[in-house]
Amino acid sequence: MIPTAPLRVRNRLAEIILAALEKPEARRELLALGEVDAPAPDWLEPGDVDCRALIRQRALSAAAALAARSTARMRSRADVLQAAAALFDAHLYFEVHELLEPSWRDAEGGERDALQGLIQVAVGYQHLANGNLAGARALLDEGCRRLSGRTLDGMDLEAFGREVARTVERIFQFDWRRVPPFPRPESGGDAARAADVDVNIRKEIK
Repeated sequence: MIPTAPLRVRNRLAEIILAALEKPEARRELLALGEVDAPAPDWLEPGDVDCRALIRQRALSAAAALAARSTARMRSRADVLQAAAALFDAHLYFEVHELLEPSWRDAEGGERDALQGLIQVAVGYQHLANGNLAGARALLDEGCRRLSGRTLDGMDLEAFGREVARTVERIFQFDWRRVPPFPRPESGGDAARAADVDVNIRKEIK
């Protein structure tokens, strides 16, 4: 899996990945960052040169996840959730947190709790990728509880939460192939397309 880089590198790369959801130039930047012989980006400070391989891996995963997506502006929470699904299934969990946080701040009541649960699950998986088992277990467990009995914009969060709970049960010997796909609205055509994209992403990151 892909751990996060030190703070300044992590945040800068997340900015590029989120910009790439809507901007072709940001997608081109991701492709450039993923090239084997590409020079270090000008925003990378001398002390962070060791992060180059990690940056490349994360940029490649993001580029693969977004390749089939339109760069049309996201105009609704449904659009944001679809983008979050693409990033989550590419194991870009920190970026999922960054993407969903504004929607969480704007939401109220049960919808706010549901979004917080999704964010906690994403951050929990990022902690797991970073080797922080205690932090991962705490956030995944709390996220599951927030998702219990919830739906959001046509998505069944209850089923997703149950699958995440299995991660908590196996956290000390976790198989990353068992990360559940991010929930999506129950629509036959959309679900089929999402499944195809998920398969392609998983092939790219092996």
